[in-house]
Amino acid sequence: MHKGKFWAVLAVPLLAGCDGGASALSPAGPAAQQIATLWWAMLAGAGLITLLVLVLAGLALWRGPRPTGERGWIVWWGLGFTMSVLAVLLGFALWTGERMIARGDGAMQVQAEAYNWGWRFTQPGPDGPVVTEGILYVPAGQPFDIVLTSPDVIHSFWVPQLGGKMDAIPGHRNVHRLQADAPGRHEGLCAEFCGLGHAAMRFEVVVYDPAAPPAFISAERAP
Repeated sequence: MHKGKFWAVLAVPLLAGCDGGASALSPAGPAAQQIATLWWAMLAGAGLITLLVLVLAGLALWRGPRPTGERGWIVWWGLGFTMSVLAVLLGFALWTGERMIARGDGAMQVQAEAYNWGWRFTQPGPDGPVVTEGILYVPAGQPFDIVLTSPDVIHSFWVPQLGGKMDAIPGHRNVHRLQADAPGRHEGLCAEFCGLGHAAMRFEVVVYDPAAPPAFISAERAP
């Protein structure tokens, strides 16, 4: 096999995990896009630091110990370079996180109750609130807030293609800001181990065109 083809085939299993409904590296919303960008930035920073360590180790093996100059290598490269990369990554992470905070700007709110082992969503409809089990309907191109609660143990709300994780904590309300760019379907799951049914504690997010709301709005009503 040609050498280039060999490495391409070898990379397939690694790259296969970067796509699919549960991949945070195939974003479908602004929050997920920022997280994916941060992930790639962290990968690049970690790669630079790793490269520096390998180069220094290679020089030490090739040239042997040097009687002078160790202080410069330790201070300027070992500490200065590494801390500079980490400081840039930290600033980028804080900037990304601040942009994903719920603003209280009148965005649509969805009540999400996580319980052992399922998800119950109360969402607005034209004729009043609508309750659904295991499926969440949201309009495309509009920000919405998920208000998370739990009656039993800690769960974690996560739609990898739309944004990061947020815990649902008993006795507490957490608000999570998300947005989907275009109509479609996305996988959601509980990202916090919560008991024997944790693996099956999944839900689906249906993103619809705001000009054509789905039929569920008139078919299901909250009691």
